[in-house]
Amino acid sequence: MEEIVIGIIGMGLMGKMYARRLSDAGWRYDMSDSRRIPGPGHIGVHACDVRDKFETLKEEFFGSERVIIFEDGYGVSRSSDYIIYSVEAETIEKVVAEYARATKKHAIVGGQTSCKAPEMAAFERHLPSDVEIISCHSLHGPHVDPKGQPLVLIKHRASQKSFDLVTRILSCFGSEQVHLSAQVHDRITADTQAVTHAAFLSMGTAWCANNQFPWEHSRYVGGIENVKCNITLRIYSNKWHVYAGLAILNPSAKQQIKQYAESVTDLFKLMLGGHKAELEKRIKTAGEAVFNAARRREEPLLLSDEVLDRFSLGKVPKERTPNNHLSLLAMVDCWWKLDIIPYDHMICSTPLFRLWLGVTEYLFRKPALLDEIINVAVEDNTFRSDDLEFTFAARGWSDCVSFGDFSSYRDRFEKIQSYFAPRFPEATRIGNEMIKVILEKT
Repeated sequence: MEEIVIGIIGMGLMGKMYARRLSDAGWRYDMSDSRRIPGPGHIGVHACDVRDKFETLKEEFFGSERVIIFEDGYGVSRSSDYIIYSVEAETIEKVVAEYARATKKHAIVGGQTSCKAPEMAAFERHLPSDVEIISCHSLHGPHVDPKGQPLVLIKHRASQKSFDLVTRILSCFGSEQVHLSAQVHDRITADTQAVTHAAFLSMGTAWCANNQFPWEHSRYVGGIENVKCNITLRIYSNKWHVYAGLAILNPSAKQQIKQYAESVTDLFKLMLGGHKAELEKRIKTAGEAVFNAARRREEPLLLSDEVLDRFSLGKVPKERTPNNHLSLLAMVDCWWKLDIIPYDHMICSTPLFRLWLGVTEYLFRKPALLDEIINVAVEDNTFRSDDLEFTFAARGWSDCVSFGDFSSYRDRFEKIQSYFAPRFPEATRIGNEMIKVILEKT
């Protein structure tokens, strides 16, 4: 029996989560038949990050017999049988180019980026021909329990025996494993994540521009508003590169973010112009295209009033302030324009996407509520300044992504992140509770 040594290059939040989960599993594998053999001994996790973090990581993992910290990726690559590059999509080419030549002979190599096109290109360009390529992507954040969450596995260049081995190793997460090609992965992640992130990023930008903490205003507390506030803060509490790589490096994502900005702009212009009949026709046509199948099957709503009101950062008012929900209307309009049926990708959806789908579905599958929203959109100016800033924000994020400007993306993100930072701990706690409830229903 021979031990499997797993290498992790990149010890950010996801890299650390992988290191701890894999080492805690405490498994050994018989290389002759890939059987899982429970036993004491360590699985052998060798890990590293940039050299500046070497001492800090050594101190953090001091006393962990199953995780050995290396100074750089050369040592990890030379000593590991299965190597996972857990770095930003923006830097995957540079990091693989530096350490690929040190890869152990006949090793298995994969990546954990959210965009597989640049990842696979880097592997094919720099890895030795005897190295097998099996990538993965956990479709959730580092603070979410991976049990039951989608885990994509990509058999790009590998034997079935090696793929079975990786499948068994990663089974310790308890995730729902999904087997895809790199191309299909990128298309689905664009469909389920890119526009969702753009919507929440734009909300945060608009609130910051208006110098608002939305939970301090009764019109942003309760029901659908709770999801908007909590998930916006959840996104801004993460690292900027988590979203930048997917948005900028995924060609499908660029197109979808551009369409979302166009949908926001078109609908806002109809609201401003008082074109109620045209607005109603467009919104209901989009809703019919996206939600008709679910309505026809009489599937229950993903979210209920009780669930929506339960998770609030502020005091829920006795009377709800009507909102036109431009962000939600534009999302469904965008899906319609791009011919996306969100239910088709539930097996590969993130918790945030399921929450966002839940609130859009809640709105569009309640005819009386949708009619109220259309009336408010044209006749009520309460949210007009907010909608104006939201439109500017959606177009700004779209331009940033279209230009492929990582520096501008980071500057925009971190400016708003610092504005909301004091409420991140509470929003994360409430967001985890919301996600737990929605997962129980999907």
